[in-house]
Amino acid sequence: MQKISRQSFLQLNAAALASTVLNNYLPAFKKETGVDSIRVGVIGCGKVSQYYIPHLLKTEKVEVVSLCDIIESKAASAAKEYGIEHHYGHIDDMLGGTGFDLLVNLTDMQEHGHLNLKAINAKRHVWSEKPVANSFREGRDLLDLALTNKVKLWSAPVVVNSPQFSFISKFIQEGKLGKISAAHAHYGHRGPNWSAFFYEKGGGSLPDLGVYSLSTLTGLLGPVRSVVAMTSIVTKERKTENKGVIKVEAEDNAMVLMEHRDGILSHVQSSFNYFDPHSYRSSDHLLPTVSIWGTEAKVNLVGYDWDPIGIDIVTVDNRKTERFMTDSKDYTWEQGASLVGESLQSGNEPVVNIEHALHVLEIIEAVHQSQAQGIRVPLTSGFPYPLV
Repeated sequence: MQKISRQSFLQLNAAALASTVLNNYLPAFKKETGVDSIRVGVIGCGKVSQYYIPHLLKTEKVEVVSLCDIIESKAASAAKEYGIEHHYGHIDDMLGGTGFDLLVNLTDMQEHGHLNLKAINAKRHVWSEKPVANSFREGRDLLDLALTNKVKLWSAPVVVNSPQFSFISKFIQEGKLGKISAAHAHYGHRGPNWSAFFYEKGGGSLPDLGVYSLSTLTGLLGPVRSVVAMTSIVTKERKTENKGVIKVEAEDNAMVLMEHRDGILSHVQSSFNYFDPHSYRSSDHLLPTVSIWGTEAKVNLVGYDWDPIGIDIVTVDNRKTERFMTDSKDYTWEQGASLVGESLQSGNEPVVNIEHALHVLEIIEAVHQSQAQGIRVPLTSGFPYPLV
């Protein structure tokens, strides 16, 4: 009998798990067409909602019917601003109030898991800002419950939905890079000051910023087999708008080295301690934030992956850099809830899927384990690859 290594076993298990979900999860929730509109309830009326709600309001066949925030005055103010009739101060009141089909969770990241659980228990579909839960196990349990209750679960980010992502993915699948050996992605700034949750336990630069880079590289290169990482806290205290000066508990600086298939290695760095003259203005960012090297070509994604402005390519046959895909069409980072609302109405599955989000969550968990124990950490999860 041929022996199988632990690494091979974990990889086979991950592939089988992803295949099972692909075969059972997606068809199980195929919604019949002909539904007039998908009713949406948004929880969390802070800064992020100021992007999400307007996008939802202009999406055909998606109707925002209620808002909720633990500070009810925020929900009331937003309801008045956007002309939404119902608002609540607690998720239980929201779930027991006017009916809706899809919960859009825009709360602090530490709250996502238990709020998503309440919504799924109430048999509501869920779109969650990242991360979908605060541990991989919690995320898997949410998915298992969603399967049982015949509702869908999705999570940000939606970087895989950009036309630039599709272009690079197809470039890779067509073999134009040759044998891929390495990739790098980074995202960072000096850190937000509008809320303390970024720096509290369960927060950090990885689930807030690095998650974009992790989603992009895994989406392009495939699932990760193992992780080696280091994290640190560079700025020990932060001044925040909602809690004043706080002690930083979560990492605010991270370096992650990942092993993919066929010997491919990739690297992600994220931090709340990077000076970036462009900050959130991706249109000013003329340098690549994602690079992939192969034996036949090199690809750079210019601008941030959540707001790309082009793709630069050099090849063995053409060593002069050429820029492609400068038009992102209707892609925006805040379109995820609108996208899945349309999906529920039409029955067409989006590229973004929960297995991919859970895999990224397991990577983040493995990063913390690697830092704590000084070890290389194997992963157990996978997702359907390629995405495009």
